Amino acid sequence: MRDETIASFLTRLAARSAAPGGGATGALHAAQAAALLAMVARFSDSPRHDSEVVGRVRAAADGLADEAVELAEADEAAFGRVVVAYQLPKDTAEQKAARSAAIAGALAGATRPQADLMAAAVRLAGLAEDLLSVANRNVISDIAAAAAAISAAAVIAQVNIEANLSGIKDEALAAELTQIAELADGVTDRAGRLVDAIREEISR
Repeated sequence: MRDETIASFLTRLAARSAAPGGGATGALHAAQAAALLAMVARFSDSPRHDSEVVGRVRAAADGLADEAVELAEADEAAFGRVVVAYQLPKDTAEQKAARSAAIAGALAGATRPQADLMAAAVRLAGLAEDLLSVANRNVISDIAAAAAAISAAAVIAQVNIEANLSGIKDEALAAELTQIAELADGVTDRAGRLVDAIREEISR
């Protein structure tokens, strides 16, 4: 995924195949948000801006952009294992039990990239908030674009985690994932406030 063209990825995304799917696109939303924040930081490197904040945001955003692409790749691989588990035979009681266990394990594994994506979205929201107050005002609309992408990433992670919960047999893991999914509401609220603040500023 990292080295393929956008056209190639979109072709695979549109194909009648379960992976890549929504989870990978959520991670790519996060990657784009991180890249946008890094770009705004690089436009905010003059002596007029807070070099400590700008430098910290730039470094963190560069790292998160790379991390998010890795999550997109991990999500595609993990969901591929879910597909394989569902294709296991179920003709006998033993096969049904083995298939059920394999599906539960694969679904649990598939939630990990999405849980990590939620964590990335939370971090990105914080970076966007920090950057807005010190950013070059000529490019703050790109922070709004990043905020919208962060919100999308969080919602996608939330929905994908919730979609897998019913198949996860580990109650402790299911409870942990439920709490992670609930973080999306806070992220979307923060992203919405950022967009509102930026729209208000640029309308003046």
